[in-house]
Amino acid sequence: MAAKPTKRSRKATFPQYYLGVDGGGTKTQVALMNEGREVIGEGAAGPSNPLRVGVETAVTNIIKATDQAMDAGGIMRVDIAAATLGLAGVRRADLKQRVKASFTEQLRVRKTEVITDAEIALFATTMGKPGLVVIAGTGSVCLGKNEKGKMAIAGGWGPLAGDEGGGVGIAQTALHAVAKASDGRGIATTLSRRASEYFRASGPENLIVAIYSPQVDNSRIAGFAKFVVEAAQDGDAVATDILEEAGSELGLAACAVIEKLGLKRQKVPIGCVGSVFKAGEILTRPMIDTIQTIAPKAFLTEPAMAPAHAAALMALLNGTLSMNGKPRNRKR
Repeated sequence: MAAKPTKRSRKATFPQYYLGVDGGGTKTQVALMNEGREVIGEGAAGPSNPLRVGVETAVTNIIKATDQAMDAGGIMRVDIAAATLGLAGVRRADLKQRVKASFTEQLRVRKTEVITDAEIALFATTMGKPGLVVIAGTGSVCLGKNEKGKMAIAGGWGPLAGDEGGGVGIAQTALHAVAKASDGRGIATTLSRRASEYFRASGPENLIVAIYSPQVDNSRIAGFAKFVVEAAQDGDAVATDILEEAGSELGLAACAVIEKLGLKRQKVPIGCVGSVFKAGEILTRPMIDTIQTIAPKAFLTEPAMAPAHAAALMALLNGTLSMNGKPRNRKR
């Protein structure tokens, strides 16, 4: 008599993929990672900070970038097992929940986590170990974690109450300098010509019309920071002062986090993430000088991976822990 076959649990036989999202006030970048931790597709779209553009626009841009990544990787939505969305402007729990609800309703990824862009940037820098990250893109924020897992944050207050050292803050300070130079209240600067060209005004005296146009939003204003950097690199004294002050402000944010976490005596790595850091030492030198006044062993470093890639890895780590080897429904 033949023995009865023993029952064995089924395992998932289809490959699974993990979505990482890095969304800010200017753009959204996404990455799809396979189970071997290889990035198989990437995409980009407009801003996805829901505090600035609203939940609907934020999720629309996330899905647009995700569709690009899926096309590049040759996969369908059902193949995504888990997602980590790292977004600027989601420090409020209710906003996180609204983004998650909208995203999961449209993309049907049940294992979805919504966290701040600072959290994915910190993971990209320290891979879970103690350290800090300073983000300086459209806005600015510093996040850190110590050996006990305690986290602390400084900055991230947005264009009205903060963003010192970020693109908006740098651009606004530069426009203040242009206004003063135009009135005779400040010294002459090449920023006057650069601002006129960037905002498409006939001259500095007409900037007041251009910069208050309905089409000029925070993203557009932040874009002028690139030209402030160029002016400083060309030797403009006003632009140089602006970037040095921005670096000091970013350093002060890091100091606040270091104080809160008790890291002053440690050799703490500080990751630098965001387009503003393309300014180089004009910005980073005053930043590290400020930090080392309270934490002499601290040092600046490059992240181990791009924030979107880090978010995808976080999704993989979170997703594989929760799957328990159960097969997924493959209905399309």
